[in-house]
Amino acid sequence: MSVNLGLVDAAGWQRQGTDSPVSAAPSKNPFDLLDDQEDEREVAGGNQLEDANGQEHPVITNSSNVDPASNCKSKKKKKKNKDKSASRKPKAEETLDLILEDLSISRKPSPQIGPENIKAVSDEAPIDTKKHGTSFVLVVDPRYLKAENELRKIFGSKVVNSFENHHTSGSSRQIRGGRRAVHNPRKTILISPPIYWPRWDGSMSMELLETKDHQNYFRYVHSPSYGHAQEAFEAAKAANDLNAIASILAHYPYHIESLLTFGEIFKYSGEHQSSADAIGKCLFALECAWHPLFNPLQGNCQLKYSHDANKPLFSALFNHMKNMDRRGCHRSALEVCKLLLSLDSDDPMGALFCVDYFSLRAQEYQWLEKFAEEYRSDNSLWLFPNFSYSLAVARFYLERDAASKEDTAQTEKATSSDLMKQALMLHPLVLQKLVAKAPLKDSVWAQILKNSFFGSAKAGSPSLEHLINIYVERSYLIWRFPELQNLLKEAALLVIESLKQNSSEARDWSCVRKEAFSSEKNEYSHLMVSDFSDTTPSIPPEELRQFMVGPQMVHEMQDGDREGIPERARAPREVAGRNAAIVFLESLLPWMDYGNDRNGQPDGQDQNIED
Repeated sequence: MSVNLGLVDAAGWQRQGTDSPVSAAPSKNPFDLLDDQEDEREVAGGNQLEDANGQEHPVITNSSNVDPASNCKSKKKKKKNKDKSASRKPKAEETLDLILEDLSISRKPSPQIGPENIKAVSDEAPIDTKKHGTSFVLVVDPRYLKAENELRKIFGSKVVNSFENHHTSGSSRQIRGGRRAVHNPRKTILISPPIYWPRWDGSMSMELLETKDHQNYFRYVHSPSYGHAQEAFEAAKAANDLNAIASILAHYPYHIESLLTFGEIFKYSGEHQSSADAIGKCLFALECAWHPLFNPLQGNCQLKYSHDANKPLFSALFNHMKNMDRRGCHRSALEVCKLLLSLDSDDPMGALFCVDYFSLRAQEYQWLEKFAEEYRSDNSLWLFPNFSYSLAVARFYLERDAASKEDTAQTEKATSSDLMKQALMLHPLVLQKLVAKAPLKDSVWAQILKNSFFGSAKAGSPSLEHLINIYVERSYLIWRFPELQNLLKEAALLVIESLKQNSSEARDWSCVRKEAFSSEKNEYSHLMVSDFSDTTPSIPPEELRQFMVGPQMVHEMQDGDREGIPERARAPREVAGRNAAIVFLESLLPWMDYGNDRNGQPDGQDQNIED
């Protein structure tokens, strides 16, 4: 089977994996570079001859411009320095080798990727893409990481600058306590911090854990002051008190968990700009704590989600990606999505199931095809419902662009019509759900769904049905385009005609589907369909008052030994008759618990709390 976007024979389908050794280039001694540069300077400045006594004499081409006395002094001084450096070289080199060996890092320094040299990284020595293709295809372009750059291309610099100046002046006037000293914040690649944000307090750092298989593994580390803030946050969380969390941010403005909590509260209150600011502060603080060797733009740095200290970065990046999508900055959202995929190969946030959508909206069709070919060695991405349909859409737009340019070059890749037929045969349930979600109201769709292959389609697996729901929720908007509706309609009619001639083809594709998604459990249950939705339920601010308690409780929690604080906020036993939006918001708070224990009592009811 080829991921060359060619057709796949369902009857003879099987997974194939490729693995080839890596030809690693030998590392070069940095001290040798110094010697090479010195030799080049000697050749450029004039050739030196050595007599029988071992003395060096420069070959002078123009004696009128050279002072013999000064030349003699410089010659002796140069030879003395050269002998001294030669005597120091073995010791310095040995010391550097020992240090680097202890740190378990490569001697080749990790280059910093910037807008000016991003092309140089991709133009380096050839890489074995069979094994390094994943890292290579996930290289992030920093020029598109910030939404402001994309907004300037869409609306122009004057409009964006006017909005930023208005927003900056309005936010700076809201700072309590009068005017604050203006400072120039650190420059970061993820966020452009405003001047009114507080200085970075250095409450976090990052450590290098190990280097394995050309990947550097890192983990965040919290300082003691951050630990105190975290204890206060846990106490406020146990009391279900947003005022206490706000008090924490007043003293620790870059406490990540508090910022993420208020980012969610602002989002469900309809204050999207305030939510984006809270997420932006999170990313600013997390980036300021990066290790000097941590360069996530190259795709060779791993930040495993299994470490609790690393989880806030994934949550902040995922929310930041959705904020940029809401603003229409799809290319910036694509770059952040690539960053999420590169940080942890296990993909804990499900970025793999929205990267195709952002690439289509950003019109990065060729990159999407390249990603499908290189991301996994087993060439299995086309089996996922989002990639099976998105690759057909990408091929459709590439064919249209080639036709407009009158490009008659022959290609071995399958046509968009064939790819769409393949997607419909593999995942017919997607069509059924798209017609209802988009919605597609043409009468021809009702005729198509009357066919048993589409009208009675079943996923056959909890995992596959969950992925189909995620794809439809994420990508249904693109199927409102008339040209894509025609592509889908024509392919569906061809599938019906094909099944009339050979009904066994449906059974073959059903076998492929069962083999690819054979688990009886939902392997993607940790991904919520609502996280991939464009719509966000809003709650009036006055409804949040029940989450606010008096500030005196905060002082009581901080002063005493906290023995009277319950370990967990008790959720109400009954939710019937309450505002559904309030119950939904309440369930988003990580400390809320609606479950029952084995005895049928509310969780934690049998725990004795000493006063």
